Amino acid sequence: MIPNRSLEVLRAIVEDYIASNQPVGSKSLLDRHPLGVSAATIRNDMALLEEEDLITAPHTSSGRIPTEKGYRLFVDKLGEIKPLSHSERSAIETFLDGATDLDEIVEKTARSLSQLTNTLALVQYPTLGKAKVRHVELIPVAELRLLVMLISDKGRVQQIQVELTAPADLDLVTEVRGRLNGMLVGSNFTDVKLILDRLPAEFAPARRDFVSKVVAQLQALVEANREERLVLAGTSNLAKHDEDFGGELSKVLEAIEEQVVMLRLMQEMETDQYGVGLKIGSELGVVGVQHATLLAAGYEKSGVELAKIGVLGPTRMNYSGNIASVRAVARYLSKVLEANS
Repeated sequence: MIPNRSLEVLRAIVEDYIASNQPVGSKSLLDRHPLGVSAATIRNDMALLEEEDLITAPHTSSGRIPTEKGYRLFVDKLGEIKPLSHSERSAIETFLDGATDLDEIVEKTARSLSQLTNTLALVQYPTLGKAKVRHVELIPVAELRLLVMLISDKGRVQQIQVELTAPADLDLVTEVRGRLNGMLVGSNFTDVKLILDRLPAEFAPARRDFVSKVVAQLQALVEANREERLVLAGTSNLAKHDEDFGGELSKVLEAIEEQVVMLRLMQEMETDQYGVGLKIGSELGVVGVQHATLLAAGYEKSGVELAKIGVLGPTRMNYSGNIASVRAVARYLSKVLEANS
């Protein structure tokens, strides 16, 4: 059991190290923090923290820096999270203002979160299994070209152009559009392929080629949703903190490139008392990575979690600020999706 005073010393060391990137000594702690005890007492507390593997000396006769275990205890005992400032909240709202379809919303969310936290931001797309069809649209855009649009209940708009072998019959376009919406609206994306398989056979042979082309493209749009993916922003921010990764940056970048690894980590996140999930260093379970932290929060629609957003950075990160930012952006993203439903 770590005494409360020693926990306060740990908090001060972590905060100072995050701010300065320099080992923290007992004298600087007394100068910067109202701990109300002597230098000798501070040194005793630091000795206890070092015995508990919560801080360590990077060099002989230097100050101390937090260990992975120290960061974890610091986060667990963080207490209240400082709320975002008015300007930070306004920045989030301004960045997402005017975004309508899901692709644009996700991309703007990633950029906004990256700028707020100066880290790599990750935004997971909603999973296919939870998506339903809201509308299908067919729009002739040229004599031999048709635009096929698929809109999900989560606000994602996908489109693809179909090259035709003969000019489109406008009456046929209207009929097929009506049939498609009658069959698909409200259906799960996972059921779309099976529902559409039978449609071409319901038309006369002379019209079947057109219907088959439209069906094939709709099925391709649905299939594109099957690959769960992340949108990333701010990879260059990681390079700015190269030294904080302890020579592991290349391993971190390799993990990021393997989206399946990052998706697994995001999905495994369980929220804590702050409403976020957080993994520090070896908790990530990524070979060769000991100096990175990932934190994430879920975003919702109609009270149901759709997916997660998060940030990845070095273990020497602004935990309180980043937790507040991820949480706030997740909430605002939920609000935007609800407004666009």
